[in-house]
Amino acid sequence: MTETLFYHLDRRSLDDVLPGLVEKSRARGWKALIRADTADRADAIDTVLWTYDEESFLAHAQVGDGEATLQPVLITVEEGNPNSAEIAFYVGGAGPSDWSGVGDLARIVLVFEGRDDAALANARAAWKEAKAAGHDVTYWKETPSGKFEKQN
Repeated sequence: MTETLFYHLDRRSLDDVLPGLVEKSRARGWKALIRADTADRADAIDTVLWTYDEESFLAHAQVGDGEATLQPVLITVEEGNPNSAEIAFYVGGAGPSDWSGVGDLARIVLVFEGRDDAALANARAAWKEAKAAGHDVTYWKETPSGKFEKQN
């Protein structure tokens, strides 16, 4: 099944963490899909990916901005995998509606805010669903230094 990583944010924000995670995925040659919970969050992510680093360029688009199948990084609020991504990032409480239907992905990364009780509860429920669907699930927590460590 799909390798599924849960990233628990404690110190940094999604805006600080997501660009680096997407860059690492692109360095592997993977196409990425970023699924947000709302159109406003999708717009905010779009802005962050354009402005997070003056010295770097991370090619991306939102669904509706050109041909989805050609996008190396695609931001959406909709289900599916329109750019045939190998990795999907779920943010802001978004997640697969059917954990058994994401087998076309090599990896799923669910990023959640650990200081938000609702986000934490949502991540716990998603963990149970992913495990029940047979995914290889791991949990990564941000350390005081800002790195992520795999938790047992």
